[in-house]
Amino acid sequence: MLFFFLLFLTTTSTHSPSVHPQPLPPSPCQSPRPKSIFLLAGQSNMVGRGGVDPSIGWDGVVPPECSRNSSILRLTMKLKWVEAQEPLHIDIDTTAINGISLGMAFANAVMRQDRSLGLVGLVLCAIGGMKISQWERGMFLYNQFMRQARAGMNDGGTIKALLNRRHVEESDAVQYKVRLEKFFTDVRTDLQSPELPIFQVAIASGQRNFIHEVRKVQLGLDLPNVRTVDALGLPLKPDQLHLTTPAEVRLGQILADAFLQAVLSTKDSSSSV
Repeated sequence: MLFFFLLFLTTTSTHSPSVHPQPLPPSPCQSPRPKSIFLLAGQSNMVGRGGVDPSIGWDGVVPPECSRNSSILRLTMKLKWVEAQEPLHIDIDTTAINGISLGMAFANAVMRQDRSLGLVGLVLCAIGGMKISQWERGMFLYNQFMRQARAGMNDGGTIKALLNRRHVEESDAVQYKVRLEKFFTDVRTDLQSPELPIFQVAIASGQRNFIHEVRKVQLGLDLPNVRTVDALGLPLKPDQLHLTTPAEVRLGQILADAFLQAVLSTKDSSSSV
């Protein structure tokens, strides 16, 4: 009898429900916040058309130099930081087919050579087909640009540079110098960064009658802390306007070298004081 009683106790304890502690609710996960911010402004050549065939779409080929990196973020149109990947302007320039740009090649190159930059954030403000006259202070594109730039800084990051790249429409050529200088000055004033480093790309394609004139303006621009790199000679797509994917990669690396050289020069100047 005692045997059956003990067997009953054992069986009951075996099948009694176990009590496990309830899992703790997940702790709030803080969104990543970039330390170093770069502004990318301009037209379709800044957006990037590498690998794009207008009749087919983007070929989806991402060179190793443009690969994703968890330490490179992009600011979406909804002002949220997400991991960056090509095509970078996918939710910015929404009326065209986007492809490979110089952006990821630039970001990967500067991060690889200067680890002190920390988490990098790209603020993307380029829109294809828009003239420089449409980027004047108070107009929609300029206001949107400022909104994105300020949102990027709200998380504590520092804007390291503005990268500016565009081609020129015929009606803009005469006033290009005045408008370009005003755009750069207004950006610095409105971001309260009078010495903001600016890197522009000298045009290498577009309206042939005006290329020489505009290149002369760009290469001779006399504003402090504005540097110009040259895209002339880089391979163009059949449209003779946009760069090929390899050319976009190369231009991104050229801009990265220019930025890093400027940083090095600044450090050397500071240390000599």
